[in-house]
Amino acid sequence: MEKYAEKITSRTNPVCVHLKKLGANKSYRYQHKEFLCEGEKLLNEAIISGIQITKILTSKSVNFTLPQGINIYNTTPGLIDSLSPLKNTQGLLFSCKIPEPPDCDHNTGIHILLDNIQDPGNVGTIIRTANAFDIETIILTEGCADIYNLKTIRASMGSLFKQKVLYMNDDKIFELKQSDIKFIAAVNNTEAVNIRDSNLQTGIIIMGNEGQGISQNLLSLCDEFIKIPISHNCESLNVAVAASIIMWEIKSFNMGN
Repeated sequence: MEKYAEKITSRTNPVCVHLKKLGANKSYRYQHKEFLCEGEKLLNEAIISGIQITKILTSKSVNFTLPQGINIYNTTPGLIDSLSPLKNTQGLLFSCKIPEPPDCDHNTGIHILLDNIQDPGNVGTIIRTANAFDIETIILTEGCADIYNLKTIRASMGSLFKQKVLYMNDDKIFELKQSDIKFIAAVNNTEAVNIRDSNLQTGIIIMGNEGQGISQNLLSLCDEFIKIPISHNCESLNVAVAASIIMWEIKSFNMGN
């Protein structure tokens, strides 16, 4: 049975103000190096993954053992609802420390680079799929949705805690290109190679913005262009769906070699 540090009844309580700002304000998250999560399932995933949890605010009992030293606060379901930016909250909010960027070797394995993907649901879904298919790293350009947006975290279903993810500015991406790493653009044009005819064992695959595609700066770095064959009646696929198909094809190809 958890021991509560305090019973909270007011939205003006400093704990509530802090959690609400973490959920609503990207600058505040990075200033305090913390982010907001919700729900018992994500809490359990965070504990298993070794994420540092700082506060828990709950309106119900937690059905598993919590690590020692975490401040746990009790409140009402209505107050939880008022603090979360999401609908259909699950009666529990918690905050975590933003971890340091992971160490990555981009010379081995497959990495997915997301160029200006602005929908947090798409970013979270891609992170979840990457974790399922053993993708080495997800790289995001600075125009992408924040990985610590609560909608991104929910869409990742806890995979954000396990998958290597990092942001890179243009200069860092150009540095990678100088290391003889193969850059591959996922596009939908007649010059691109069918993904099933491509040897995808190492390299960085770029997925473009939902509306505008891959930026010209990144296209100019690419050594190869691949496409998913789709019906001529369909203009394009959702970027998270396209990324999932590509990652499945990579997984299938490498399992057969």
